[in-house]
Amino acid sequence: MSTVILFEYPLNEKMRTWLRVEYILNNLSSSQPVDDPASALSFFRGIGDLLDIFDRGDIRADLVKELDRQQQKLYSWLSVSGVDATRVSELQQELKKQGTLMMTVPRMGQQLREDRFISQVRQRLGIPGGCCSFDLPALHIWLNSAAAERQTRVDEWCSTLQPLRESLRLVLDLIRQSGNFHAETSLNGFFQDNAEDADLIRLQLTAEDQLYPQISGHKNRYAIRFMPMDSEYGEIPARLQFEIACC
Repeated sequence: MSTVILFEYPLNEKMRTWLRVEYILNNLSSSQPVDDPASALSFFRGIGDLLDIFDRGDIRADLVKELDRQQQKLYSWLSVSGVDATRVSELQQELKKQGTLMMTVPRMGQQLREDRFISQVRQRLGIPGGCCSFDLPALHIWLNSAAAERQTRVDEWCSTLQPLRESLRLVLDLIRQSGNFHAETSLNGFFQDNAEDADLIRLQLTAEDQLYPQISGHKNRYAIRFMPMDSEYGEIPARLQFEIACC
């Protein structure tokens, strides 16, 4: 059975930011429990990356607008025959609830930014080996504290990100579900098409293809060039079938 590999490409800057934040949040979950230097570095590096992203723009405002936009889109589905009106109404209420919650939470990442311990670790992350025990004894002590006490602290930090995590999950789920996969064929490793005001390109290849896509585009049009994993001896088929969805 072939292994299917999913690639996603953002067609605007807000989607680019959201996918990066989703990636970091998933890595934060994967790095737990934080019980050794490797998992600690992964966790705190993720926190630092999130704070860097928060400092570059108002991600909360963009998410609130998108939650409202998705609510409006769902209204149009209520008039479609055969649609589960109950489920649509539930989604609308969920979106409204998250939008209200996002408006009431403090500045994104503010509690993490003000945490002295996180600040200590974050300052050393940019230095090669800067978090070793003689450079950052506070982290060394923390890693040797009781596991339950340490996890409680991690849970407190992560809880401040829960409104963001849930809002992002709702928005990205709805965007991804808005496009259906369909088969396409590239000629000599190249394919282009209209995006029809899309936010996201989703593309599926099999591991056996040994190819990866280089995608460029914007909300109205995109182009894909397929590249071989082995840049020296790899071959690009004259005709390549793949699955794609514009969301």
